[in-house]
Amino acid sequence: MPAEDKLPYCSYDMSKRFRLATSTFYDSGETRYWHDYIKFRGYPASNQNARHWPSKLVNFTPSLVEYSAAVHELAQTILCLIAEGLGLDGTFFTGNLSRGDTHMSINYYPPCPDPTLTMGLLAHCDRHLLTVLSQADVAGLQARHGERWLLVHPIPGAFVINFGHQMQIVTNRVLASVEHRAVTNSAAVRMSVATHVHPTDGCRIRPASEMVDEAMNPARYREFAFREFMEAYDAA
Repeated sequence: MPAEDKLPYCSYDMSKRFRLATSTFYDSGETRYWHDYIKFRGYPASNQNARHWPSKLVNFTPSLVEYSAAVHELAQTILCLIAEGLGLDGTFFTGNLSRGDTHMSINYYPPCPDPTLTMGLLAHCDRHLLTVLSQADVAGLQARHGERWLLVHPIPGAFVINFGHQMQIVTNRVLASVEHRAVTNSAAVRMSVATHVHPTDGCRIRPASEMVDEAMNPARYREFAFREFMEAYDAA
């Protein structure tokens, strides 16, 4: 889209349902960031969400509706398998734990003249339940394993599945939230599409009773509303 058509969507207001922004101007004091992004609410593609999407791109809305529905179905299948693997009922995650609006991020990392001076994304753990990531065919995602950062090589046609903080809490740390980051390169554009599965705002989050043993593995987290967690996270 021409710059003048993109300008109305530029915003750092996290409450907006569709926004374009950049972290290139952010400076942590040691590292500069090299990353543009679009953040929006995808599934369900209700009028409340879709009416904020760009209307001048004819194919954007139908393509996004189809993609977000397919990724939602994939995420639900994965959550069912995770529940069964943990010895929980297969429907454990299908209620409020995964029924919040799906948040999506399209991340754009242009080639950087000197990647040693920049990061694409700083090291972090996702605050949601589950992330389904398409990183196309250009590597850049790294996951922490002990004291090392391991490059997650793209596999054609495959998604990267990442556990978030809520997964760690409800499984009482049996499944840990994965710390990860994105690095830049000097040769190729990298794009990724991340789909974050959320609980509903009022969902009560706590370790599943099946994951708790008062003698051997007591509950590591208190019960809270997901809304409380998000408010504390944003204020930190």
